[in-house]
Amino acid sequence: MSVAFIPDWLRGKAEVNQETIQRLLEENDQLIRCIVEYQNKGRGNECVQYQHVLHRNLIYLATIADASPTSTSKAME
Repeated sequence: MSVAFIPDWLRGKAEVNQETIQRLLEENDQLIRCIVEYQNKGRGNECVQYQHVLHRNLIYLATIADASPTSTSKAME
């Protein structure tokens, strides 16, 4: 199961730390490899479930990035 899946009763209570983000990035790497492998074998229909998990992970990471204060905006000014 994806580490981005958070049950309703835990939403808003999960601690986001570097370890969680790293696990998500590693999971995404594996998902992409799996998706590519299925597509290369002509089994694109079977990789849809992995694409959904990858999408959910990417949205979760984007949400974290949007919510966190950044130093890059100061560097761009």
